[in-house]
Amino acid sequence: MSETLKNAMASSTPAPVMVAGIAIIATRCLSVLMLANELGFEEIANFVHRSAQTWDSTLIFIASQLIFLFELRCAFTLMRGSNRGRWGYVTTQVIVLIYMLMASVGWIYPEIFSIPGESNAQIVHHTLLQKVPDLMVLLLLFVPATSRAFFRHR
Repeated sequence: MSETLKNAMASSTPAPVMVAGIAIIATRCLSVLMLANELGFEEIANFVHRSAQTWDSTLIFIASQLIFLFELRCAFTLMRGSNRGRWGYVTTQVIVLIYMLMASVGWIYPEIFSIPGESNAQIVHHTLLQKVPDLMVLLLLFVPATSRAFFRHR
């Protein structure tokens, strides 16, 4: 085997990391497309208008867009072996989970991205169910030995 081919094989991204990166990109982009399809143009315009009514709603709306873009950036960088991309994605998931739980329970306002429920236990359950795909992605990034070795040597 030539030296160039050996180097290319040694530096290739492991399958779990590649799957995780593609999953992040696919779930984020598909969720936006599905939401746009479900709401339609008029309801999206109403949502943006309602989000711009007060400063706190506007800041949370802008923060959500920045988190979306940051998650996409993390996906691309972690597929190239950046440990910062992996930990950046973990950080965004923790921030989103904390915000969703606090907004859904009614501890912080505005509740733009909250999950309805009859009791706090039901809200927590629904929130955690929504985060299962992200948990699977995190497992792909941290559990397999190939993933850990990939980020350790970068």
